[in-house]
Amino acid sequence: MENSFVKDMTIGSPVKLLLSFALPMLIGNLFQQFYNMVDSMVVGKYVSADALAAVGATGAVNFLFFSICFGMSTGIGIIISQYFGAKDDEYVRRSIANSIYVLMTAAVVMGILGFVLAEPLLKFLNTPENIIGDSILYMRITCLGLMAVAAYNGISSVLRALGDSKTPLIFLIIAALLNVVLDLVFVIVFHWGVAGVAIATIISQGVSALGSILFAFIRNPYFRMERSYLKPDRAIIKKCIRLGFPMALQSSMIAVSLVVLQSIVNSFGSVVVATFTVTSRIEQLVQQPYHSLATALSTYTGQNIGANQIERVKSGFRKCFLIMGVFTLCMLPLAQFCGHTIMSLFTNEVEVISIGVRALKITSWFYLYLGIIYITRGLLNGAGDTMYSLINGVMEMIGRIGFAKPLTMIPGVGVWGLWIATGLTWFITAIASLIRYWDGKWKRKSVVQASNCCG
Repeated sequence: MENSFVKDMTIGSPVKLLLSFALPMLIGNLFQQFYNMVDSMVVGKYVSADALAAVGATGAVNFLFFSICFGMSTGIGIIISQYFGAKDDEYVRRSIANSIYVLMTAAVVMGILGFVLAEPLLKFLNTPENIIGDSILYMRITCLGLMAVAAYNGISSVLRALGDSKTPLIFLIIAALLNVVLDLVFVIVFHWGVAGVAIATIISQGVSALGSILFAFIRNPYFRMERSYLKPDRAIIKKCIRLGFPMALQSSMIAVSLVVLQSIVNSFGSVVVATFTVTSRIEQLVQQPYHSLATALSTYTGQNIGANQIERVKSGFRKCFLIMGVFTLCMLPLAQFCGHTIMSLFTNEVEVISIGVRALKITSWFYLYLGIIYITRGLLNGAGDTMYSLINGVMEMIGRIGFAKPLTMIPGVGVWGLWIATGLTWFITAIASLIRYWDGKWKRKSVVQASNCCG
């Protein structure tokens, strides 16, 4: 079954399919980062550098609680893409219906935990006294909106698994524009400070989620299902958890490593916290083409694994790798020579800009390894190789925790060790990713067909 909102990626040119899928994803991800960055820009420009630092200090901790929902969304997408590739329409519908129960349960639990643990966790991380109040407020408000975030990510994952990367883009653009307007109104007109940007983000995500869900039920044939499909299916829920939990655990490990790194960042004071916040936002922006290609490759892999077309998966991987390499070569000179202009978009603080310019020059030399992580992870996730998710999480956790503190203690390195640690973490994780791809176990990881294995 195929219409303009469903795309079969088991036939046709791999390059054309991957690029046509990745481009809307890239635009959407850029808009996503845009309205995340608008939060930082508005707070940094119209409130204070301390307020900017307060928002940044919650990033790693928020990611820790959000990661469970993100991981579950990814696992659900893999299952649906593989059933779709196997042309099993009934189980596509059953998987969509049962994904609701998994995601909403995870969102409620993690939202409550995040709200309750916000203050003790931020205190444990030695968040500077002058920003901790705003940090707690920002984190609690965003955790209250976790159901909206989970709903949008869940419906987007389902739609992309079916080959539709355009519908999530449409509603993400609407959300981004709404977020900009609400940020400006809540902060400049109402003077709500960090609370204003948090509330604006939640409202925007909620609108995006609701719009995507309603549109999918109206236009996508796989969302038109009989009542029997809505009955909880323990086997499908178990598969969702089996695939989603390792990915959630991977994200949680990365989040823990970021939390530890944030605690080290906090020890250098609010100026470095503000700088690290801005450079992290910029890195997130740089990652979007990698992320878009990886998501395209994951859907492509899932569908073709379901259809038992291993050589086609390998071909797609090689094409994605080349595209990633070209993008990396384009980004390097921008980070090396335009850092001052980029940093100035976020803050007027001279010291923050100065530190940030050098920090960008450090991490940009490691962008290639970051791209390798994304592309390889996209293929392995699409194939259902959940064990790699754990390996990836462990490598990132070991890297950040193992490198950051020792590097910052070396004379002549000091604060720059924060960004060097990030680059080295990307390097070792990229090597682990390639080793996992080369060992070939991913060829036998289909969750749809037990017999789906190739030599």
